[in-house]
Amino acid sequence: MNAGFIAMTALLAVPAGAALLLVLLSGYRLGARVNVGAALSSLLAAVTLFGARPEANLYLRVDDFNLYLIVLNNLVSFTTSVFSASYIAHELETGRLTPVYLRFYHAMYQALLFAMNLALLANNIGLLWVAIELATLITVLMVGLYRTRAALEAAWKYFILGSLGIALALFGTILVYLAAQPVMGEGLPAMAWDQLLARASAFDPALLNLAFVFLLLGYGTKAGLAPLHAWLPDAHAEGPTPISAILSGLLLNVALYAVLRFKMLMSANPHALAPGPLMVGLGLLSLLFAGLMLYRRGDIKRLFAYSSIEHMGIITFAFGMGGPLANFAGLLHMTMHSLTKSAIFFAVGHISQVKGTQRISTIRGLTVTHPALGWGLVAGVIAIAGMPPFGVFMSEFLVVSSTFARQPLLALPLVLGLLLAFGTLLWRLNGMAFGKPDTGPAAPVQASILPMLAHLALVFVAGIWLPGPLVNWFKNVAVLLG
Repeated sequence: MNAGFIAMTALLAVPAGAALLLVLLSGYRLGARVNVGAALSSLLAAVTLFGARPEANLYLRVDDFNLYLIVLNNLVSFTTSVFSASYIAHELETGRLTPVYLRFYHAMYQALLFAMNLALLANNIGLLWVAIELATLITVLMVGLYRTRAALEAAWKYFILGSLGIALALFGTILVYLAAQPVMGEGLPAMAWDQLLARASAFDPALLNLAFVFLLLGYGTKAGLAPLHAWLPDAHAEGPTPISAILSGLLLNVALYAVLRFKMLMSANPHALAPGPLMVGLGLLSLLFAGLMLYRRGDIKRLFAYSSIEHMGIITFAFGMGGPLANFAGLLHMTMHSLTKSAIFFAVGHISQVKGTQRISTIRGLTVTHPALGWGLVAGVIAIAGMPPFGVFMSEFLVVSSTFARQPLLALPLVLGLLLAFGTLLWRLNGMAFGKPDTGPAAPVQASILPMLAHLALVFVAGIWLPGPLVNWFKNVAVLLG
């Protein structure tokens, strides 16, 4: 049994075991410590896979593509668990949450980490579907944690639309299996990614075409792509802020990862429909729609929820364009968006607590009243708006330049969408950060801002310098994606 197999097993066993243990713990503070410790253990296991990669089997697999997302997933899960410990403790102290409602919070957090790790590690298209369905059900429960009318409505909307999407994805998964069956026979080999990819050129292209449409719509719903996005703003606004960070920073990536796996199958069949134009169309629609909707948001968490839709549109567009440069830009943007958006939600969570509101119109002068949070929000918004020297600027520049080189007409709506979002975010930031502050006494920040600062530091460094091994790694994955 090599170190890679042990690490891969730990990525599933640690969160699953921690979830079972946390069900038995009643004290919130002890549960928070166990949650942070388990998330750190999962991160260490993910990093171990860099040096020791296990052999693939019919159920689980580690390759260059999912390894990068596994590490990102567990890094953000760990930092969010640290943020969550202080954030939820404050919600308990103020009475917004009660111990009864929080009884299984940390257990659900670890169960969600287990489901996302399972989805990323899955070498079986059926197992992938089960893992994403499990993640959906867990996040539905966490979105409704406050038990207010709005929170329960958001949870139900997420459940209904998420279930619709996952049902479409199931139908697409069955069609892929039916396309593989005549070539590969019945059984598990006809559901394994590596074996499907090796034989995809012989599959019935008509079945593959139909399957990809259902899969793109199904998993696209989970990725928050317009017009399938309606659950996302409500889930962000009404659920606990740590879950907003997980949704934007991780779960959207997992859903898009599933789409990209099936895109690789389509690209391996010369007679199948080219998946790129469909992805480019959905990506542009999401970008432009979110850019316009940003102007109408009055809730700070809804504002950044629509920003997530915008950025998932950019990423989907980049992968739809395809080719080494656009794929490289898409991978880099996935990473930069995850780190930046989670940092923004860390700041937003603390801001809503110290200000006692999520209304943008009543959040003023943060750089005066709470300098660390205010300037952290300024840095986060500047980064997510795509301004240098942050890493999002680099990835967006690569997307735009590759589009201008290959499809100049598509670059026009792409740049328009980026400018719409850029203008709105800076306009909203101006009042929140530099407006006239409230006259009342400023509430102290009773939480750690280290997770926010760590993420912003990584995004800043990535905008100036990317390590050579990371660049080569992204290049290899970009080639794999076609």
